[in-house]
Amino acid sequence: MARSKKVFRSPKLARRQARKRRSTVAERRKKEFLWRGYTMDELKEIPLYPPESDPDALSIVALLPARARRSYARGLSEECEKLLHKFDSKNGMIKTHCRSMYIVPSMVGRTVGIHNGREFVKVEIQPEMIGHAMGEYAPTRKSVKHTGPGVGATRSSKHVALK
Repeated sequence: MARSKKVFRSPKLARRQARKRRSTVAERRKKEFLWRGYTMDELKEIPLYPPESDPDALSIVALLPARARRSYARGLSEECEKLLHKFDSKNGMIKTHCRSMYIVPSMVGRTVGIHNGREFVKVEIQPEMIGHAMGEYAPTRKSVKHTGPGVGATRSSKHVALK
């Protein structure tokens, strides 16, 4: 029967380990998500555009970053308007080519298939994505992976350095 060696723990090591245990407990506690000082429930109650009777009233568009705010202020394309209405009515995954559409709180929790030029990338919309364009989450370019020389390569390009 093998006996384990007793490890000497210095006071400094004991404090460090206790601090590490405390930090992981605090990390596990899930904080309530806040965006611009509002909870998700409050954000979903705020209208997208301000009512015409009171243009200074609070709206989601007023809380968005400048680029997204300008896009919504100039008006969405027909395709983007249809997509926005699909989020209210249709359940399940929604496929779209509207990469320029900015994410608003009414979209949170839904699954979207965003076209990247070749296929639809399945994206689960989370609260942290509010104010970002959909295209940011479906990359259109693949990273280059270089391999050996292919068929038809010239003699000079077939040379591989030893070093």
